[in-house]
Order: sequence, then C-alpha cells, then structure tokens
Amino acid sequence: MAYVSSMAAIDGRSGYCNSNSTFYSKRKPAPLPANETLDVTTFISARAHHGTIAYIDASTGRRLTFSDVWRAVESVSSSLADFGIRKGDVVLLLSPNSIFFPIVCLSVMSLGAIITTTNPLNTNREINKQIANSKPVLAFTISELLPKLADSNLPIVLIGSGTGKGKIVSTLEEMMKKEPNQNRVKERVTQDDTATLLYSSGTTGESKGVISSHRNLIAMVQTVLGRFQLEDNQQTFLCTVPMFHIYGLVAFATGLIASGATVVVLSKFDIHEMLSAIGTYKVSYLPLVPPILVALVNNADQIRKKYDFGSLKWVLCGGAPLSKELTEGFMEKYPGVTIMQGYGLTESTGIGASTDTLEESRRYGTAGKLSANMEAKIVDPDTGKALPVNRTGELWLKGPTVMKGYFSNPEATSSTLDSTGWLRTGDLCYIDEDGFIFVVDRLKELIKYKGYQVPPAELEALLLTHPDIDDCAVIPFPDKDVGQFPMAYVMRKSGSNLSEKGIMDFVSTQVAPYKRIRRVAFIGSIPKNPSGKILRKDLIQLATSKL
Repeated sequence: MAYVSSMAAIDGRSGYCNSNSTFYSKRKPAPLPANETLDVTTFISARAHHGTIAYIDASTGRRLTFSDVWRAVESVSSSLADFGIRKGDVVLLLSPNSIFFPIVCLSVMSLGAIITTTNPLNTNREINKQIANSKPVLAFTISELLPKLADSNLPIVLIGSGTGKGKIVSTLEEMMKKEPNQNRVKERVTQDDTATLLYSSGTTGESKGVISSHRNLIAMVQTVLGRFQLEDNQQTFLCTVPMFHIYGLVAFATGLIASGATVVVLSKFDIHEMLSAIGTYKVSYLPLVPPILVALVNNADQIRKKYDFGSLKWVLCGGAPLSKELTEGFMEKYPGVTIMQGYGLTESTGIGASTDTLEESRRYGTAGKLSANMEAKIVDPDTGKALPVNRTGELWLKGPTVMKGYFSNPEATSSTLDSTGWLRTGDLCYIDEDGFIFVVDRLKELIKYKGYQVPPAELEALLLTHPDIDDCAVIPFPDKDVGQFPMAYVMRKSGSNLSEKGIMDFVSTQVAPYKRIRRVAFIGSIPKNPSGKILRKDLIQLATSKL
C-alpha cells in the first residue's frame, strides 16, 4: 500500500492524511501473496484449517466435506480441459444457489478460464444480451432453466437431474465422477489474469461486465478471513443471498471456504425455510438484506415462539444503511445477536467498509470503517476537490480488490476508474472523526429541485420513522416548473388508513421546503434487487408511464 512517507501525517482517529487528502484504513493490513503465478482456486485450497463439512443443502441435508469439494474441483476442471476449455475462455453459470455452485466456479477459475454468472430470474432477452457481450463457450445450468438458453446454441452441462432441449454435452455428476488426468499440462495462470465477469446490477444505467482478477479475489478472501477470524473455531453460515451476485459469490462460493467454516445453502429464499434452518443446522452467522431484517423485527414475537435462535450470534447486513430504530429494534427483540454491517460494490469485489464488533455496530447508520488495505477519498462532485473529515462528497476507493475495468467498455471504465486506480463509487458519503463511513445517497439519484439537491435516502429514512409505514422509496418526479420534485412510494402497515396528505404533512414539518414530498402513491411492495437496493428506475418508469 502506498502509505505516505511520514505516518505521523495520518490522523490516528480518522485515518485522514492532510498532505494528500486521503483516508487510510485503520484495520490491520491483510497479507497478500507475493507469488505472481497463482490462481484463486489454488490459493484457497492450499489454506490450512480445521473444518470438515464445507457445504450443506438446507432442504435435503446433503453434505459435502472439504475433501469432497476439492476432489470434485479436480475432476470437473480435468473434464473441462478435456472439453477444450482454455485460459481466457468464458463459461456461463445460470443456476439458483446450490452446494455445486462453488464447485463450478472454482473449477473454471483453476484453469484460468473466466466465470460469468447471471440471475435465473432474468428474461431470455437479458440473458441473451449478456451472452452476446461476454461470448461464453460453455454454459452450466439446471433442467428447469434450459428454456432460457434455448436461443443461445451453447453447449450445456446439466447440473442435477432432469432432461430438456439443448446441446447437452455432459452432466456435472458425470464430470465429478471422472478420474482427474494427472498428466495434463496446466496453463500458467497469474494473479493479474481475469477470474470473474459479473454484471453490475445496472440500477444506474446499462448493466456492465465487471472484470475481476485472481488478485482481486485473493485480496477479497484475505479481507474476509481477517474480518471473521474463523480459523480457530468452527462457525456455520447460512447462505441466504444469491451466489450469482457479488455478495454471495464473495462470501459463500469463495471467501469462507478458505476458513474451514460450514455454509448451509438455501436454494431459493424462503423466510420460513431460513428460520427453521437456523435451529436445524445450529447457524451462528446469518447474512441478510435490510428488507428481511425489517420482517424479522416486525414479526419477532411469532418468530421467537416458533423457531430456535439459540445458536445465532451474528447477523451480517449489506445493501443499504440501517437506521438506529431498526438496529435497536432488532437487538432488543433478539438479545445476544449482534448486527454487522458491510459496504462494497461489484466493482470492488464486494469489499469496501464494515462494522466488525458490537461496539462498532452501535455507531448507528454507518457502513463501517474502511476494510483492510483500502484507501478512500471524499471528492466534491462539482469541484473535484478532495474533502476532509465530516464533509460530504463522492466516495472514491483504492485498493487490491478494485476491478480491472468494465468488459469491452473503455468509456464506462474511464468514467469510473481514474488513471491512478481510484474507483468512483457513485455514492455520496462522509467519513467522521473516528473513521466511520456514512452513505448519504447515490450521486446519480439526487433529486434536482430548482437547483437544490435532495437525497432520496434522507427522506426514506424519515418516512420509515412513521409508525404506519412498513417500507418506502422516494424518486424524482419530472416537473416543468421546478425540474424535479420528490415523490414517495409508500407501503402502509396492514390495517393502516394513512393518507397521502398525512404523509406529506408528516415530512413537511421536518425538512426544508425544497425537500418536501409533493406526490404520494401507495404500493404493495417496493421493488429491490437481490442485494436489497431499491430499483428506483422501475418506480420512475411506473410513475412517469402515466404522464
């Protein structure tokens, strides 16, 4: 890390360095391997730990030990090499969560080939668009999803049982049974080679392929291991988040397997299956997105009566900052369980900031402190000037997990990554005097009212303090006189007859006139992506389609 020559110039509390306007991580640096010729699969498999069970299928109870996993990876990569898969080839994985998902990813990456994942809920058109962009040479999928690849003409490896139409060349089961070819010559894979091509959710603009290298993933694994320090005691994590998304891929398909932890996999999210799995498998860590946390707080009494939470120690939350009310409400209803927050982007391999202790998690509303090896700047979006402590601007990140760029999209790359490796996150943030990052809003989502900037997240946080509101989203509504004004989509608590006027009055007494909500619509549920981010563009489309 490029530390400034005099460590004395760095403020011990905030991590801010006056001479170059940079914030430095206060976490213990995560060691990174010097060996250039190293792929992430080899790096993970070489780590010593005391674990025995790697993965458990929550619904069937089927288990894979660590030796099962590594034997399978050896066999599958050997089979892929026999199919002619070479370094640099792209392989598509279209599958819900399963205990086999990590085996496919690790096998592909071990060859120096590139894994690209896609959401099973995507339409054929969206999937075909990603195929046209990433040009995979092979796909892995389950029989139920075969129709989504019908137009692709790709050779397909089937995961699990079943049949269907398509160019099926093998099954994962057959590949896992194959005796690995001990004589095959492995291609030289370096840390700089591309490992994954994940498509960024596209909540602000077109979805783009994020190029992450083996170095990015190795640095991510080291950060995850440093954060949880699991090597000495056995912990069980419940995988509730999609593995095709950076959050799931980072933690459950790669990061945690290096620690010896056990991962219990939910094939699809179902709140009752999730809650019963906690007791059945003695889960100690539960990753969630904020909407699920809200449901756990709102229905705590029924949940505590019906399900066993005795083993649960930590809830890991990402996707959006949590309010003080929600955090305190959860800790009151579920005593003995600590909430840890995390902040990261696909573009930073899921790494950025986190709260790692009970004390840190009590700093309400924060995304946490900078992750190990990470540097940050807060940059004024208008002047481009880097700002000091407690000033709001765009968060820029730099570190070993920052992507190489967007796939075959130099314009998007240069507008997101500067020439010295700083990643513009698009998030408006400030860093306080103790080094905690607070996310104020998305830069591109600011509502421009008569030249004033209105952050939707600020109004959403205010609305969520209303006792009759379960969830909400605030969007810019176009207006010829003022440019845009704030409009709220509100999900009322059941039985509530809260009116549009009631909501507007509630907000207007607590904010400056330009921030007032001037239009309200009621909605059954707020659309969100798999990581819990509000899909504002869908709501903007809904609101403006009636114009």
